[in-house]
Amino acid sequence: MIVFVEFESPEVCSAVMEAISDLHIDGETVLLTVTVVMKGLVDKEQDSKQISGGSSVFREVLVSGAKVSAIWVISDVKAPGVGPLNTSDRMDRTDMKIINRGQEDEMEVWGYRRSPWRMVVVGVGTMCTGGLLLLLLYWLPEWGVRGTCTRSVTIREAQTLLLRSTDEFRRWFRVKLHVMLAPGKRPFESVDTQNTLHKPSDIQPMQILYFTHHSTKYYWNDLLQNFEVFKGLEDIKVTCSSIHTEHSSGISRILQDYRRVFFDVNEIAVRVPSVFKLLIKEVLNPFYIFQLFSVILWYTEQYYYYAAAIVLMSTISIITSLYTIKKQYIMLRDMVATHSIVRVSVCRGKKGNSPGDVDEAMSTELVPGDVIVIPANGMIMPCDAVLTQGTCIVNESMLTGESVPVTKTSLPTSGDDGAGLYSTEDHKRHTLFCGTHIIQTRFYTGELVKAVVVRTGFSTEKGQLVRSILHPKPSDFKLYRDAYRFLLCLVAVAAVGFLYTIVLSILYQVPATTIVTKSLDIITITVPPALPAAMTAGIVYAQRRLKNIGIFCISPQRINICGQLNLVCFDKTGTLTEDGLDLWGIQRAEDGSFYPAEDDPSSESLVKSSFIACMATCHSLTKIDGQLSGDPLDLKMFSATGWILEEATEEETALHNPIMPTVVRPPKQGISKVTQEVSPAQNMQLSELMLSCEIGIVRQFPFSSGLQRMSVVVRKLGEKRMDAYLKGAPEVVAGLCRGDTVPESFTETLESYTKQGFRVIALAHRQLEAKLSWHKVQNLNRDVIENNLEFLGLLIMQNKLKQETAGVLEELRCANIRTVMVTGDNMLTAISVARDCGMITAKECVIIADAMPPKDSQTARITWHYTENNVPNKSNQSESVEINVEEMSPVAWKEQRYHFAMSGKSFAVITEHFPDLVQKLALRGTIFARMAPDQKTQLVEILQSVDYIVGMCGDGANDCGALKRAHSGISLSELEASVASPFTSSTSNISCVPNLIREGRAALVTSFCVFKFMALYSIIQYLSVTLLYSILSNLGDFQFLFIDLAIILVIVFTMSLNPAWKDLVARCPPSSLISGPLLVSVLTQIITCLTFQVLAFVWVQKQSWYHKWTPLSNACNVSSPGLIHNPNVTSPVDHKNIRNYENTTLFYVSSFQYLAVAIIFSKGKPFRQPSYKNWPFMLSCAALYSFLFVIMLYPVPAIDNFLDIVCVPHEWRITVVIIVITNAVVSFVLETFILDTVLWRLVFSQDRQGAYAANTPQSSNERCSSTFLSWLCCSKRRPPSVRYMQVAQELQRDPDWPPNLTASPTAAPPALTPCDQWPHLIILQNLLHK
Repeated sequence: MIVFVEFESPEVCSAVMEAISDLHIDGETVLLTVTVVMKGLVDKEQDSKQISGGSSVFREVLVSGAKVSAIWVISDVKAPGVGPLNTSDRMDRTDMKIINRGQEDEMEVWGYRRSPWRMVVVGVGTMCTGGLLLLLLYWLPEWGVRGTCTRSVTIREAQTLLLRSTDEFRRWFRVKLHVMLAPGKRPFESVDTQNTLHKPSDIQPMQILYFTHHSTKYYWNDLLQNFEVFKGLEDIKVTCSSIHTEHSSGISRILQDYRRVFFDVNEIAVRVPSVFKLLIKEVLNPFYIFQLFSVILWYTEQYYYYAAAIVLMSTISIITSLYTIKKQYIMLRDMVATHSIVRVSVCRGKKGNSPGDVDEAMSTELVPGDVIVIPANGMIMPCDAVLTQGTCIVNESMLTGESVPVTKTSLPTSGDDGAGLYSTEDHKRHTLFCGTHIIQTRFYTGELVKAVVVRTGFSTEKGQLVRSILHPKPSDFKLYRDAYRFLLCLVAVAAVGFLYTIVLSILYQVPATTIVTKSLDIITITVPPALPAAMTAGIVYAQRRLKNIGIFCISPQRINICGQLNLVCFDKTGTLTEDGLDLWGIQRAEDGSFYPAEDDPSSESLVKSSFIACMATCHSLTKIDGQLSGDPLDLKMFSATGWILEEATEEETALHNPIMPTVVRPPKQGISKVTQEVSPAQNMQLSELMLSCEIGIVRQFPFSSGLQRMSVVVRKLGEKRMDAYLKGAPEVVAGLCRGDTVPESFTETLESYTKQGFRVIALAHRQLEAKLSWHKVQNLNRDVIENNLEFLGLLIMQNKLKQETAGVLEELRCANIRTVMVTGDNMLTAISVARDCGMITAKECVIIADAMPPKDSQTARITWHYTENNVPNKSNQSESVEINVEEMSPVAWKEQRYHFAMSGKSFAVITEHFPDLVQKLALRGTIFARMAPDQKTQLVEILQSVDYIVGMCGDGANDCGALKRAHSGISLSELEASVASPFTSSTSNISCVPNLIREGRAALVTSFCVFKFMALYSIIQYLSVTLLYSILSNLGDFQFLFIDLAIILVIVFTMSLNPAWKDLVARCPPSSLISGPLLVSVLTQIITCLTFQVLAFVWVQKQSWYHKWTPLSNACNVSSPGLIHNPNVTSPVDHKNIRNYENTTLFYVSSFQYLAVAIIFSKGKPFRQPSYKNWPFMLSCAALYSFLFVIMLYPVPAIDNFLDIVCVPHEWRITVVIIVITNAVVSFVLETFILDTVLWRLVFSQDRQGAYAANTPQSSNERCSSTFLSWLCCSKRRPPSVRYMQVAQELQRDPDWPPNLTASPTAAPPALTPCDQWPHLIILQNLLHK
């Protein structure tokens, strides 16, 4: 039994421990383990022991601390005088387990054992059903497991596991549980223990249960009573300093072999399935099984030609699908093959962590804990590893989509950073990721650049990326769910026809075999086998059109989802604005005041200033093949100084004990230009002066998005002291500087620049102590350097909008598609850019939500501000001020469009402490500044939680998570990281977004058109066959063939060719098949077709010339030559009763009905180009109409015999022409005028954008008409189904929203009772009382 108890104080814990000590055991070993975890404490001391029988079970002695959290694990405990605990008292060990709790791939697990008698029953059922039962169990894993296995008492006894995902898809998986033998249960054992591994007799192998699912191994943990995943070195919660002290010397081969038992070989293995395996998997698809069933049935009914045609089409489809899937596997395998197997140098540690040897090994042998040597000429990383020695220049384009080299430094060893737990997410700047390209290394003489392996294989960052491609999450789109529901409706219709056929055949005393074939045939007619292929045609065409305009797609099913996008998030830098920055100017500060702004930092008068020295040194630039490379901002800043950067060669580095620093110095041209005008003596003096400006960069602290700053330690030539220079976000830098050096006008000056859209960087300086040596600086924590600084001034960069940005955002705005900016830049800069690009118009207000976290005794609170150029009653003030209720009442705010803006810090506080405001702010939040990459992903999830269909457009640098999580992610980077995004644009601007939405809408409408057409095709043919069954007739083999191939196949694949409409309209296409407009459309057409088919069927039987047709019948005009039947010629008997007047009449009428509904359903504007511009479709329709009219009015005997058509009088042919024309007119009027014009606009149309919909001049008339028609149709206006519209309506009725801008809402601390605080304590108390 496992009981979890949380204690808030040592007193409570001690009291419970005293109660437990009174438990006694009668001759049994008590399996009781208590683990106490101290929260927020420095030290802990405990004295624990386990006793067998008759005494105290367990004792914890708590020495210090105020708060304790304890986990109690209790098994088979008996209280005094009480027998074993009842089954109801113990936790059900067969209960499901939850693995990956709280993660995206969270799953529930059940254990099963094979049941022989159930397997026998399934085997008998399989034989009785001809294998159908086995197929059903294959398609439904949960049925397969429950049908052949029984629940195991414990997981240890299980042989098979049943997994179910906890997401909205609830997918089932069946996996086999394996057992392996290993010397230990966990991969990270002490070295001393593992040194005995070479003595098998000393160690008893342990049995470890595990299973593999989606390229991940899960191991059973007896203590946790659950499965766990061993990811790497982070599993043992190592600190940064302990990595240096305990893991930096490497591990022995024995320990490496032991760990490889758990982590497997270090390889991201993409296994390309064999063609046979892919074929079996493809053929066992329910669609092809249904086709196989249909083909067999048609062969029994002697429909040989039709069955052969279907087999041929299915074969082509299977071959195409196999080729595509095989090609994708090969492409993915080739993508990861570049780093899968390489030779690496591995350090072998010796006892006592003394330096060991360096061995050459294959990268596949690496395990977490290995220490590898990074060669000077770089390499492709085969694993995730953390740098412990040296510096690396890395190209991470595979992960980030940005080819800008990144500097990676060694992991900190001291201070708060050294004491903190290591994680790849928090220490990205020190971690070398798998698949990234190390360009250069920098090192000390006699020392190697080393890195400790932290993750291998599929646990690495790239492994996770490849795993997400191999096992993608299904697309959650209502269209596909409704398609299955609609198919179920067709199956229900087929069931009615099935019963009707059986009853009718019995009444006519039809043979049993005929009853079976006829009744099953009605099912194959109602559910069209070609429906899946027809549905994908529009997507394939849209994908081809997207490729032609430079948009590439790796997830075609998401194209339809793009048609429903109603909100798009944009990154700012590189997406809305240009990648590069232009230096607008500098504004230096000295003695607590600003100098006037200057536009030329390369001025000779500034050469010796600390400001220019900071610009020249505080960067991460490096030379690659003689060219400066690095962050665009750093490049622009450094080039503005005109200085020169020089890096030491390997030979120069070898001459010095410490690392040879990167040196920057003023240009030689400046020296020669000055020395030409002075005397030789002055020339020498000036040259020495200029040479003294040379600065060596001793150490870099790379830029951190979390800290929002970077710094360097430098030494000027000839100086004994070192200096520290820092640059970063102005508000952060100002907080690190001495107050007397920060100008009083700092805030006003900063806001004046940011409101104009400039990107502002602050610079600072500090002179370090003389006692700091080179070696001490290399081990120094950045927090020691980055404080007590002198404020130097501001660097003003201009980030220009891309030319296409404003036009695209205006187009999206007119289409009622919300746009949101998510950036890592300054808040006011983001607001300024949003106004410049039209995301926020001049008449709209911006409310800034400034949230403060809890501090001391104060709870979290929010202060509301607004930024506005024309502040009401605040003339001559351009800065942000707090709004008073008197200045703008809530009523005025409701009438005026407003936007919320917040920083990443406020976003984190609001999501944690104000969850009730999250959805409200998401409804109007437009600017999200200073957002970290994980916060961007969290924002996308919040927007999705209120039922927005979210698109994300970014350059891939910090947006990979958001691009992957959004319904439609569009990457503007074509680098390898773009595999995380469903769509990649070759054009580096946002013009791809409306193009993608247009094509998505076209593809979505095409899918609806095709689905409606295929549904009508099935129903029309179903009606024809049902009517013919009443006279024991049917359609002929070649009639089926003509309808399905010449009409249906041609129409389906040409009606999908309509390109997208050129404009984005202000409404989205419907997203559901189970919706009023679509259902009414389909039902009206079904009723229309039924009416005219029944009319023709009955009318032909009422004709004067009508009689039961025989081969000798002649109802045609005898005066027509060539149509006279010779009575002396015998004709074969038609046993299937195909040739008759009813068959011929229904064949003509139904053929024209197919074409009529195809034209009616093939709609153009406002989402697709008009059908008359789709010349293949129009040509096909014209050809088919012409052919049908010709063979109907001017019969050709050869064609009549081929299609089993009998001769009917010419007058009846004219009557059929009138029937089909009337049918087409009625269908067109019902669909176009009644449904599209009246019902759609006045009954079905709703305000899809909630509060954002614009009023139209005829809106009042339409509302009156809508009210009347809704009353006429007995339709009540229901509340909106999407959450964001519900929130919008709630806010419209809320008198306190927008919030009172003078108030500061606070987060009230939750009032918890003791039972709420310690819910599991009650369980333990109940147990003790027993």
